Amino acid sequence: MAKEKWDVYTRDFTKTKKKVCRGDKLKDDEYHMVVNAWIENDKNQFLITQRVATKPHGLMWECTGGSALAGESDIDACVREIKEELGIDIDKTSAKFLGMTTRYYKNCPDILRVYIFRDNTPLKNVTIQQEEVAAAQWASKKTILKLIEEKKFEANAFVKDALDCKAK
Repeated sequence: MAKEKWDVYTRDFTKTKKKVCRGDKLKDDEYHMVVNAWIENDKNQFLITQRVATKPHGLMWECTGGSALAGESDIDACVREIKEELGIDIDKTSAKFLGMTTRYYKNCPDILRVYIFRDNTPLKNVTIQQEEVAAAQWASKKTILKLIEEKKFEANAFVKDALDCKAK
């Protein structure tokens, strides 16, 4: 299986002509794009997933996300990640941009772009990607805040924004 290719960006989110393969070391001034996709339903619940035990931060709860592939927009990366991890064909017109931040990880700095989507897929219709996801649930803001307090939720940037925002 071919390695994923990523576009390389500058700190100010300007795409360069360079591409790298997942696992290649990036310089301190090179970034790849990562997306987080929050999904909110009409009951003001959020679809969260639990990472498989074998991944870093195993069994932590989180919103859906991952690295954008070369040539992919942030919205298209969200749509693909949601389809891969949850089996949901999300309506990208429901997306609302929450924010962007740069993060530094040695040899792999990234630019995180965060969106919230509106969707009402019943849990019984969610098909989790077993290599990445151990479980999924619709959770209230209160439940997610409790998971964060218990250090059982991967609270990346803009989590509070997502919980306080209403998707379209």
